[in-house]
Formats: sequence, structure tokens, C-alpha cells
Amino acid sequence: MELNNTDNKDLNSIVKILVVDDREDNLFSLESILERDGYKIVKANSGRAALKILLAEWDFSLILMDVQMPEMNGFETATLIYEREKLKHIPIIFITAHHYGEEQAYEGYKMGGVDYIYKPIDPDLLRYKVSVFAELYRKNYQLMMQERKLISMNRNLQKEVEDRKLSEQKIKKLNLQLLENNDQLKATIEELDRFAYVASHDLQEPLRKILIFSDKLATNCKPVLNEEADGYLQKIVKSSERMHQLINDLLKFSRYTNDNYGFEKTDLNHILKDVLSDVEMEVQKRNATIQIEENLPTIWAIPSQMRQVFQNLISNSLKFSKDGVPPQIIITGTRRSGAEIFGLNKKLPNDSYFQINFRDNGIGFDPKYAKEIFVVFKRLHSYHDFEGTGIGLSICKKIIEKHSGFITAESALNEGSTFTITIPERIKLDEVPQSPAQKTVASQ
Repeated sequence: MELNNTDNKDLNSIVKILVVDDREDNLFSLESILERDGYKIVKANSGRAALKILLAEWDFSLILMDVQMPEMNGFETATLIYEREKLKHIPIIFITAHHYGEEQAYEGYKMGGVDYIYKPIDPDLLRYKVSVFAELYRKNYQLMMQERKLISMNRNLQKEVEDRKLSEQKIKKLNLQLLENNDQLKATIEELDRFAYVASHDLQEPLRKILIFSDKLATNCKPVLNEEADGYLQKIVKSSERMHQLINDLLKFSRYTNDNYGFEKTDLNHILKDVLSDVEMEVQKRNATIQIEENLPTIWAIPSQMRQVFQNLISNSLKFSKDGVPPQIIITGTRRSGAEIFGLNKKLPNDSYFQINFRDNGIGFDPKYAKEIFVVFKRLHSYHDFEGTGIGLSICKKIIEKHSGFITAESALNEGSTFTITIPERIKLDEVPQSPAQKTVASQ
């Protein structure tokens, strides 16, 4: 990395030089020559003073050492300095007035000196030689800082890797826990469904007896019943009939949970035709009109379950109609892409869906209940106003989800409702539950 003059001046402040001479005028002279370069100068007037300073400070870039000093000369001081491990990296330039021969000069180098400067001192030569070692120190300092930075980055990276590993371990643990919870939830739901089925099935027998004996009481004992007793009896019959309907709906709800067999190519036009035949009397009674604007598709489905969905949706539209207004139901079927339905910019693997809409002109409902109406037993009206158990739409939702689709509702008070069924055109064979007989046929 190249340094400009400004960089050099900034880095010169980290260059620390120890000047050792027994004469104050020499110390002052050396300091005056070097201070213009911005170096930090520390002075010692003897070898012992230099050693004392170096006991507390060892971050010097260079030592300028006079050779001829009383008590302890420069060579002896250098020898003691380099006995300490922390000081061995500091270069020493000897300053002397004598021109030694090769052997004596060699002794100075042997003691640890790196160069000589002879008196009288040439200021330019001194500054040049010091600048060489200052530059070397700066380069080493930069390398050291870079090394520390790399070590810090490596430490942070290592910590990040460790944290990521811990996070991955936590995620794996949470995923395993989630899978375990899902299995437990699935088992609990299946157990509850079995319980609902068994309980509902077992409730039918005592309820049947209540209805039979209530009918006998109404037939055989009517002459002896006063008006009040007859009213009570009618309430018993009506409540029993409601409970009978509730039990039947619970049985249907449980059956659609556990029954996964019977998928086949199903023409929804035939299903709709059968349902319209079943509700024909109710349609005539309410003076309703049912309009089919487009042919419905043929899909892979369980016919009996799709019939239940159509029956529930049409019956709901007839039931929740406005007083004095003939019900109108419009049924449409369209093919749409997954991108259109889900608002995506990319094409999905299964990108073809069928949407079937049931739109009516009934009393509608508050849009905030658009999801709640599919919750089992959720009712927006009292059963005194509209008959029903609050299970019909839950059954529709369960059936459509079993067919890899979903059902939604849009409405507003007094403005009718639209129920939309969305089902994929194709279902992968490995995703379609098959009965043992179907699997045998498929394998042949």
C-alpha cells in the first residue's frame, strides 16, 4: 500500500525513538534534528537510565546509542538490552566519534547494532537513516494492525459460524418438536373424530326411543293431556328432532374426516343435476330460480362428498333468503391459473385450477365473519330464526380441503353471498388416497 505525505506524517506519531547520550548538548542536538519529522523522542543520559526506561516501556521503534559513555558504554548497554526477550526487536544505531576498524565494527554488530553514525553528525544522513527504520516500523505496524483485524474478523466469523450452527441445531430441534407435535395433534384429532363418531352413533339409540315414546304419548294419551302438557310434549319432540339432526351431522363430519377412499373421475354437472332434483320441492316452495351459466368441469373427486358440498351450499342459499324476495342462485365454473388466484408473478407447478361460484341474493352476513362461518358449530343466527346445526359449512370445508382445494366466502349484509370452491385440475396420484381395490387395479 502506497502512503502519501499526509499518511506518513500521521504514522510518524507512532514512531518512538530512544536517544541515549551522556551529554545534554548531544541529546538536545539529536532531538532538534528529528523532531521536525514528528517522531516521539525519549532521552536517557546514561546506559543505566536507558535500561530503567526500557523496564517500563518496550514499544520503541529505534534506539540511537552513544558508544562512549562513563560507567557503561553503548556496547555493554546493548548487550543488556538484548538479554530481554521483549526488547530484541528494537534496532540500535550506534553513534560514535571513532572510526573503528573492521573487527571493532563487527563487535558492535555482534552486540546487536544495525548501523553506525559518526560524529560530527550529518543531519540529513541521520534523518535519512532514521527514516528507513521508521518506514520499516510503520510497515510492520500496519501488518500487525492488519493481522489483528484479520484475527478479529476470523474470530467474529468463527463466532458467527458457531452461532449459525447453534441456530441450525435449534431449528432442527424445533422442527423435530414440530413434527412430533403434529403427529400428536393428528393422533388427537383422529381420536376426537373417532370419539365424535362413536358418541354420535351411541346417542342415536336412546334418542330414537325418546322419539318413539313421545310419538306414542302424543297418539295414545292426547285425549287426557291438557293444553299445557301437550305444549311441553311438542317441545320435547321438536328438541329431539333437532338433536337427531345434530347427531346425523356429527356422523357426517366424522365420516368425511376418516373416509379417504373413493376418488374417481367425476362430472360435476351430473352431481349438480342430482342435487337440483333433490331440492326441487324446496325450490318450488320458495319460488326460487337457479341459473347455471357455464358447464362445470370433470375432476378427480369423491362423488358422494362433492354432492354433499353442492347440497349444503344450495340449501344454505335457499334457507338464508330475504323475506318476500324469491331466492336467486347463480352457479358458474371457470378455469384459472394459480398465478391469478394467488397473485404470484411466477408459474406454479400445478398451475391450472377450477373455481366454482355459488352466488345468491340472500340476507348475506358481515364480512368479518367470512372465515368463522366455516368453524364447526359456528352460527350467526339463532336456531329459532333459521334451522340448522352449524356444521354444514364445516363439512364443506373439510371435503374441499381433502380434495387439495379450499373454499372461501364473500358477502355483505342484505347484499347476498358468494361461496367459491377452488380445486386443482390435476392431483398427483401419490397424493390421492386410494382404497386397497384401487391400488390393486392401478398396479396391474
